This record gives sequence, C-alpha cells and structure tokens, in this order.
Amino acid sequence: MRFFLALLLPVSAFSFALGLTQPLMLFERLYFFEDRPSLVEMIFSLWREDETVLAAIVALFSVGFPAAKIILTHVAVMTGGKSRSLSLLSMVSKWSMLDVMLVALVLFAAKTSGLAAATILPGLWFYAAATLTTAVAASLCARAHTRI
Repeated sequence: MRFFLALLLPVSAFSFALGLTQPLMLFERLYFFEDRPSLVEMIFSLWREDETVLAAIVALFSVGFPAAKIILTHVAVMTGGKSRSLSLLSMVSKWSMLDVMLVALVLFAAKTSGLAAATILPGLWFYAAATLTTAVAASLCARAHTRI
C-alpha cells in the first residue's frame, strides 16, 4: 500500500500542476477565432472583467480545495496519521468533486450555447487525473490509518 501511495502522490501533484496551467478546452467561434484557456487564465480573466466573486469561487473550488487535499494527503502520509491532517483531509474530501463538476459545467455551457464549438484538450485530462489519483491516495491513506 505504501508503494501505491508513493506512486500516486507525486503523480497527483504533477497532474494538478499541469491541469492548472495547460489549456483545458479549445473554443472555436465563427471558424476564425479560437481560444485555448487554462484554468488559471480563466480565473484571471474573470478577475480582470470585475467578476471577482465568481473568480474567487472558481479559484477556491478548482484550485484551493484540490491543492489542500493534495497537501493534506502528503502530510497524513508523512506523519502516519498522527496529526489533525487526517480529520482535515476527511473534511476537504467532501468538496473534492466540485472542481470537476465546475469544469464540466463550463464545457457544457459552451457546447450548448451554440456560440462556440468546444473540444477537450490535455489540461482537462491532467486535471481529471489529479482528481482521481488524489481521491484514491486519500482513500488508501484513510484506510491504512484506520487499521493502525
């Protein structure tokens, strides 16, 4: 089990970093214009357009909670579950799928609006991989510490 955790934790952190910085989707408008925004670019774009509340919500649920979950999983593994990290990890894990749902809603909105054609790019796959590997690692971590 430690081998899987040692494998999953770096993969989740690496995938998360790529998921934030690589383009998530390709939006094609009128056959001439296309956008390839990353999640970080989307947040900064919302901020620049004075949509600060929405930018803060997207940043919190798409960057903050997933980053906290990855960090808390690392801390729980390093401390052997002897700190408060395991209980905090349990609390943060409840919010972990909201980030994927948020990105899915953006993609759905773009496809159904008829204004743009949207195609998934590698950033979304890295982001999904980070979410899944972190969830598996957190589950393995919690299971290992309940046996102790």
